[in-house]
Amino acid sequence: MKLQLPPRLDGSRDTIVADNRRIIVIGANGAGKTRFTERFISELDSPVFRLSALKALYRCDAPDNLPGSIDSRYVEATSQSSFIRSDNATQFERLTTLMLYDEVLNLIAHKVTNSDGKPVPLPESHLDRVIKAWQEVFPENKVLREGGKLLFSRNNDSTEAYSSLKLSDGEKAVLYYFGALQYAPGKAVVFVDSPGMFLHPSITGFIWDKVESMRPDCTFVYTTHDVEFLSARRDNAIVWVRGYDAAKQTWDYAVLPPNSSISEDLYATLVGTRKPVLFIEGDATHSIDAKLYPLVFTDYTVKSLGSCNKVIEATRTFNDLNAFHHLDSHGIVDRDRRDAQEVKYLRDKKIFVPDVAEIENILMLEGVIRTVARRHHRNENRVFEHVKKSILGQFKHDIRQQALLHTRHRVKRIMEYRIDGRFPNINKLEEHMVNLVNEINPRAMYENFCKEFHRYVLSGDYQSVLRVYNQKSMLPGSNVAALCGLNNKDSYINDIIKILKENGRDAECIRHAIVHCFGIDETEASAPRPDISAINDD
Repeated sequence: MKLQLPPRLDGSRDTIVADNRRIIVIGANGAGKTRFTERFISELDSPVFRLSALKALYRCDAPDNLPGSIDSRYVEATSQSSFIRSDNATQFERLTTLMLYDEVLNLIAHKVTNSDGKPVPLPESHLDRVIKAWQEVFPENKVLREGGKLLFSRNNDSTEAYSSLKLSDGEKAVLYYFGALQYAPGKAVVFVDSPGMFLHPSITGFIWDKVESMRPDCTFVYTTHDVEFLSARRDNAIVWVRGYDAAKQTWDYAVLPPNSSISEDLYATLVGTRKPVLFIEGDATHSIDAKLYPLVFTDYTVKSLGSCNKVIEATRTFNDLNAFHHLDSHGIVDRDRRDAQEVKYLRDKKIFVPDVAEIENILMLEGVIRTVARRHHRNENRVFEHVKKSILGQFKHDIRQQALLHTRHRVKRIMEYRIDGRFPNINKLEEHMVNLVNEINPRAMYENFCKEFHRYVLSGDYQSVLRVYNQKSMLPGSNVAALCGLNNKDSYINDIIKILKENGRDAECIRHAIVHCFGIDETEASAPRPDISAINDD
């Protein structure tokens, strides 16, 4: 089946070939998903059927007037029968009434058919199919048909049975989905609004697998902002709705490439933002990265991913899909002990790498220290000179240890690049390894690092020390907090965060120092955003 989507902002349209019978329309709250779906429905030539548990379970003043809808069938049934109540307030109540009414018609038709004396098996009714599916989901919850009512019991005892109105919202939703679908026209496009609503995540996938299997002739279009629902479904055509121009009645949307390897985290990021994305290390709650970078790179949506490798992979995947989302996104990883060649490689892949070893060193940048000192009416020159002298002293004491760590990193990287896995026998492998060790010469490499690091100390090259010195105790060991008039390391960090949040002149100084240490300018830190016209809420 080919389905034409609503118009884009530029007037173009996409056509989806729904061979897998499942389309998911996803977008952030307020992106225009509901209007997108309504436009989609209005332009379809195929029969259409709508499912919304929220509207079905609660009184809705606007009934569904689509041909063949539950509300339309209920009105028709009440007009043709004198024993059906016409005052059911919700679509859920109308549905249960319809199923019982059809059960009566089914039994009457069966009696008429058997009147000539030739027994004919009782045909399966809508309610029979619903009860069968229901008890696959809730095997301990029995469905009883007694006195023209639909009752439920946990022990098959009618004396303790209760009506469908006393079911939980989740149970009602399941009954509604199974029941309403029986009335969908043949080969209909079934539009489902918020399919995860009222359902526990542990059964949501099973419920919709069951629903789809009950109507293999239908195509299902799910509208949601629930990333967990999206990630649990497979073989979907996915439409990401990003924005809506109310005046022109056009949308900013994209069709996700089929079988994309994008992760659930990235889906969440895509759906939840209209800004470029900046992937960073650390956790979103406690890390300095997560507190600092959103206040420095203010035109980005900052997403914490944990490890360096996750940041690199997410940035690569995200930018591979640039044609889909049009967001110029980047990552940030600590420099650690990477050399200039490794840094260039990462920067070419849109990974920002600072000219300091790790996130703590960013807080020790000269421009940052001077700004905090000025704010607390300290002599910035004196404060910085004290800090510089302390850091150089710490580094001098740790030179051999740091040189060894850098040597180990460099040897590891060379081994990864140079080792050849194709050997005819173990002797050739041993020979290759011995030759590599001799060629790399780790001792000479170590001595060179020692000489280079001693030169930094002798020349007072503070910036170069920050670039190569991985030492978490640097900040408290430098006494920078007390020199600036603050109590401790945490007070110093919190003060920097406070300054950035105030967004005044001091914030500009700190932000400039940090952005500059990444080897980029302010135009890159303030990334361009995609052109999305007026956005209206759903």
